[in-house]
Amino acid sequence: MRAKSVRIGDLAVRDVVTVTPQTTLAECAQIMRNQHVGSVVVLDDKGRRDKPSGIVTDRDIVIETVAVALDPATLTAGDVMSQPLATVREDDDILDALAKMREFGVRRLPMLDAAGNLTGLVAVDNLLEALAEQVDSVVRVLKAEQTKETVTRR
Repeated sequence: MRAKSVRIGDLAVRDVVTVTPQTTLAECAQIMRNQHVGSVVVLDDKGRRDKPSGIVTDRDIVIETVAVALDPATLTAGDVMSQPLATVREDDDILDALAKMREFGVRRLPMLDAAGNLTGLVAVDNLLEALAEQVDSVVRVLKAEQTKETVTRR
């Protein structure tokens, strides 16, 4: 059995930008630009954060519409959102999230509470930062051991 690492709830961004399925992709792009984010989570009712139905990324807009000469002003978030929606729970750990990202081929995962409500969003960048800190800790242990050994052998 492997030891649990950092909880996703400790890494996730809590201020998640959301849209409804009826939001046009042009509007999604403008929202992403204004909010400085690369994705929006799709909620059936923007006023409620229960049971998100999809996610739209900046890449979805480019690949699914612009690159194939479709009009982002007429297509909606509901037309291109990634489904089924891959999600994580607050108590999941980094390895759980990485496995889910790999399984679904995504770089962002909405985080849900036990009731299925949207509580955050974790991106591969968040995971890499946490993993880099853990690797740095391992390197420091090795350096400390080497220093101790050098001092002991003198």
